[in-house]
Amino acid sequence: MSDNQFKRGELYSFMTGKATTAIARRLQRNFKQAGLEITVEQWSVLYPLWKQDGLSQQDLCNATYRDKPGITRLVDKLEKQKLVKRMPSPTDRRINKVFLTDNGRVLESLTMQVAEQTMHEALEGVDPEQIEIARVMLQKVYDNLQSV
Repeated sequence: MSDNQFKRGELYSFMTGKATTAIARRLQRNFKQAGLEITVEQWSVLYPLWKQDGLSQQDLCNATYRDKPGITRLVDKLEKQKLVKRMPSPTDRRINKVFLTDNGRVLESLTMQVAEQTMHEALEGVDPEQIEIARVMLQKVYDNLQSV
């Protein structure tokens, strides 16, 4: 392996690992400072429900890239917090649909403001053109791996 390949590997690790972890930690801290009793993981499950309420747990697995046990655990916690409720599918009793409660809906605007603030902090000093290049490149990496 050449030195260049190793450095390239470090770069990919940084982009997908360290940066993601740093953003998640800052977002969690910002949620806490805003008085929001929610984790980043729980927020990532609520996010697709804000776009389309009543998703199945499998749909949530697909939307969040989590496995079924992980989604079940997160939905259990969200139910205990009265942010979501499970209801059996009217067409297939084996499927549970997850619906937002009024409390879950209220969190959308509050958490999205905090998430936007966090991204401003993360991207401070980064040229918008560089952001677009990174977005396109990471989307291409994702697309390449989805087709395999």
